[in-house]
Amino acid sequence: MKRSLFPVVLCASLMAPAAAIADIYLICNPSLTLSADDARDVFIGEKQLAGGVKLAPFDNSAAQNEFLAKVLHMDAAKYSTLWTKKGFREGLNAPAVKSSDLEVVANVKANPGGVGYVTAPAAGVTVVRKY
Repeated sequence: MKRSLFPVVLCASLMAPAAAIADIYLICNPSLTLSADDARDVFIGEKQLAGGVKLAPFDNSAAQNEFLAKVLHMDAAKYSTLWTKKGFREGLNAPAVKSSDLEVVANVKANPGGVGYVTAPAAGVTVVRKY
């Protein structure tokens, strides 16, 4: 008895993730001076200070794949591998992962060295760049 694949394909297409996020906003604490060119270095652990302030990057799990593709030009596996190596070689910790824009904004506001990315601009933080 041969079954049609149509129901399976239909269900899979309905359950597929929504279209890619249109924009990613790199944000930082208002007291921090950071350039758009610094974003890559901050999130790969190459830049740890800005104006004498220790940077605290926050990943946004809801927008991470889009950020990695647009800003860092890598996928999640490569990013994870990079941070595993950084941890062993340099004793650095990967950016803290937050689950939503709201969590990232709250942590960036609360930390003088806070840097993160969100899908929409928010009050109380500085938008460094829109991607």
